[in-house]
Amino acid sequence: MNYRSNKTKYRALKTTLVAGATVGLMTIGLAAASAHVEITPDSTAAGSYSLLTFSIGHGCNGSPTDKITINLPQEINDATPTVNPNWTISKTTEKLATPQKLSNGSSVTERTSQVIYTATTPLDAHQRDALVLSLQLPDTAGKTLYFPTLQNCETGETNWADVAAAGQDPESLKAAAPMVAVTTAEASGTATATPASAVEPMSDGGSQTPGWIGLVAGVLGLGMGGVALARSRGGKHDAS
Repeated sequence: MNYRSNKTKYRALKTTLVAGATVGLMTIGLAAASAHVEITPDSTAAGSYSLLTFSIGHGCNGSPTDKITINLPQEINDATPTVNPNWTISKTTEKLATPQKLSNGSSVTERTSQVIYTATTPLDAHQRDALVLSLQLPDTAGKTLYFPTLQNCETGETNWADVAAAGQDPESLKAAAPMVAVTTAEASGTATATPASAVEPMSDGGSQTPGWIGLVAGVLGLGMGGVALARSRGGKHDAS
């Protein structure tokens, strides 16, 4: 009686676990399907050059993606796109109302406002790709840069341009704009590699012996050992 009861409970528990795992997998699938276009920077330090990777994780309600337009914030004058064989790349420029002086003393009269990726073959809605821009972040830390991104598909589009209000969780937005928070520039490191010429020879209790003397002594020792061995063998032959 107890055996049958335990067996029934085991089957019920197994069914529950399987159902729970199925729901979990479905939840993961739904989360992946609703993933935003996001940026992964390799550096966020103020004034640094950074590679920004834009992740394109899905299409528009099942429709393949055929075009991505990334809008650069006003704080960025230009960006260099990394070659991606799946896309052709172009830029849109705009005139500046006032010429802007750069840190190197030169000035610019126009800026890149958009980087446009057009798919050579539409990106399947269930596949992903990564688009990479190289650019210099502004010198001011604490600034959040937004890169509104328009995703055009064969059917429909998604404009990733929503910006969270003060105190609002960006994850709650339906189509949040990709963003990068600029952090304080890291202090220059003081630790440097020690040149080989500055490395002191190993000490043996306070006496410092140049390496070449040790080498010569070793060679002489080997020579003397060889002479002793030859004499020893010669003595044995004479005795015989």
